[in-house]
Amino acid sequence: MNIAVCIKQVPDVNAPIQIKEGELIQDASRAVLNAYDASAVEAALVLAEAHEGNVELVSVGPENAREKIRKALAMGADRATHIVTPEDAEFDSAVYADILAAHFEQEDTDYEIIACGKQSQDTDAGLAGGMLARKLGRPFTTNAVDLEYADGELTVTRQADSGQEIIALPDGCLVTCSNDMNEPRIPSLKGIMQSKKKPLDAVPLGDMGIDESKLNPRTTIDSYEEKPPKEPGPKIEAEEPGVMAGKLVEYIENKAGI
Repeated sequence: MNIAVCIKQVPDVNAPIQIKEGELIQDASRAVLNAYDASAVEAALVLAEAHEGNVELVSVGPENAREKIRKALAMGADRATHIVTPEDAEFDSAVYADILAAHFEQEDTDYEIIACGKQSQDTDAGLAGGMLARKLGRPFTTNAVDLEYADGELTVTRQADSGQEIIALPDGCLVTCSNDMNEPRIPSLKGIMQSKKKPLDAVPLGDMGIDESKLNPRTTIDSYEEKPPKEPGPKIEAEEPGVMAGKLVEYIENKAGI
């Protein structure tokens, strides 16, 4: 079994941020492995351990993303490909999907499963996985919370809006994973030491044969602004509980429109 996992370096959402004159100011030195992608790596490792498989990583990002890729290798993945992009590149989901699709179309490996995080912490768009599946012509499903593999079929339990759904996908599928599906393992000291010897191929974006002039985002961000303050709710006062309950019912019926 061969499993590929797409991972991404993202800004640390717990780091302080500022919005100044419509620009988002973040600490560029505080970057982390996307939590949803870490769950996808963990799910892939569990499947690989159960079925004597291999887990390969692919990441699109600047040179400093290499450290986060090594972290995922330290978790237990076998090898990785880093598609190196310019530091100032501003890509949206569609561009990431274009680059990843080009990578997989050039690969000789026949992956039974491609896994992604269901979204990235920086934008929460949740679009790249579906776009990638469409470009590759792979059956796919989203928001997986459990994966089971047997007899050439991946059984996916996914979280839907009103409960869980169970979907069977054939070999050659793509699935996006929720961060609710597991608790990603913490790399051991042995794993960290081994990760330094595992293959990590760095491929400049310009060497992939992609016309970079066509890698233009379909969406752009004009500016950022602070979330508007929330209006205070009504305050209902009365000395007697019965009177207060009556006032509350009156408010709900006549003013709240419920």
